[in-house]
Amino acid sequence: MLIAGVKIAAGLLAASIAIVSEGVNNAADALTSVLTLVGTKLAGRHPDAKHPFGYGRIEYLTGLVVAVVIIVSGVQMLIESVKLIFKPEELSISYVSLAIVAVTAVVKFFLGLYTIARGRLAQSDALVGVGLECRGDSYISIITIVVALVFLLTGVSLDAYAGVVMSAIILKAGVEVLLKTVSELIGRPGEKELAVKIYRLVRATPGVVGAADMMLHNYGPNAWSGSVNVEIDHAKSVGEVYAILHELQLRIMHEEHVTMVFGVYAVDDDHAVTRQIRQTILEYVKAHEHVKNFHAVYLEPGTNRLYCDLVVDYALADWEALRTDFLDYMQAQVPGRDVVLTIETEFV
Repeated sequence: MLIAGVKIAAGLLAASIAIVSEGVNNAADALTSVLTLVGTKLAGRHPDAKHPFGYGRIEYLTGLVVAVVIIVSGVQMLIESVKLIFKPEELSISYVSLAIVAVTAVVKFFLGLYTIARGRLAQSDALVGVGLECRGDSYISIITIVVALVFLLTGVSLDAYAGVVMSAIILKAGVEVLLKTVSELIGRPGEKELAVKIYRLVRATPGVVGAADMMLHNYGPNAWSGSVNVEIDHAKSVGEVYAILHELQLRIMHEEHVTMVFGVYAVDDDHAVTRQIRQTILEYVKAHEHVKNFHAVYLEPGTNRLYCDLVVDYALADWEALRTDFLDYMQAQVPGRDVVLTIETEFV
């Protein structure tokens, strides 16, 4: 806030929209930090009856407020800068005001380095991000310094144009924060790295043949719950399945801090007929670009009913055409089977 106050004061005295824009940007950064701090404290409240998953998503609402603050300040600066292009005002930039900008830029640069170091020490992506933004602001100051030097040496004022450039930088930062926050609120895919770790734990569990269809639901930074379907040998009893999945659930909670629930698919790879059917389906998957994988193949005992799930990518628009093509293929390869097909995408 001190840096922002000094720059705004210097900008007003010099009638420089570029310096004022820098000051407003620094003030917005300070306000962002305060709002982030408040949001983090509120998000850390314990779960209660009204919000059993906690208050972690408050951080995303804070992000929306931050984005609006940044965008509004950027728009205001842009309007003022454009006005000055058409109705320029006489500048009063001096070497003193130029020195003020340079000193604050150096302070901001080292403040950024310090914050980045502290963020890495605390393993805080948010703090590292603040530090990177501080360091980036010091680079932006170079524009102001160059414009001021051009005016002092030649009398040519590029101040309003520099203001437009800085306004665009502020607006870009605000839009990026807005899009990221909106993406979180809409529901982005679960973290790939976390999903890989959980899949590894699940598939390495004795008694589990395979796993698919993982969903991860985010309730704030580092607050996750989810579900995954596991393939279990159809010969195992309900009691045996319970023991396997209960231990796995506790392990995932302890190691990854994720609350997982499980769906169960029965598989019977011990039968030659089923193995042949799986090979037939695999050949179909390899021949179709948008079909990424398959699972949950199960031939129901005593019937001709065959269950199968196909995993497709998001580029495939016509699922019904795929359904018809696959069922025709299966009828030709394994005639007489009543194929129950489920088509789905990966959520992680």
